Amino acid sequence: MNITKFALAATFLLSPVVILAQAPATAPTSTTINQRKENQQDRIAQGVKSGQLTPGETSKLEHQEAGINKEERGMRAQDNGHLTKGDKALVNKQQNQESKRIYRDKHNAKKA
Repeated sequence: MNITKFALAATFLLSPVVILAQAPATAPTSTTINQRKENQQDRIAQGVKSGQLTPGETSKLEHQEAGINKEERGMRAQDNGHLTKGDKALVNKQQNQESKRIYRDKHNAKKA
């Protein structure tokens, strides 16, 4: 019986270690930069299709998206195809601002 109790106790003591060892080292982000780009392009396209975005608003939003993409490419070129933590934070901030502009333009009184 002592061996059975020892084996059971060892199992309970080691099971949290096994579970933690399988967890990823860093928590995954909810969306990647590329996924956000795609989502925002889809939102712009939906706004054009529904008439919520005027041609001028669409042009300005597309121009701003292109600027963010160009800046991201420049950041990646400086770091061998990678983004630093600071670069990711800056791109995320810019994408947040762009998302707000898309929302604002889609929900104003202007119609195409």
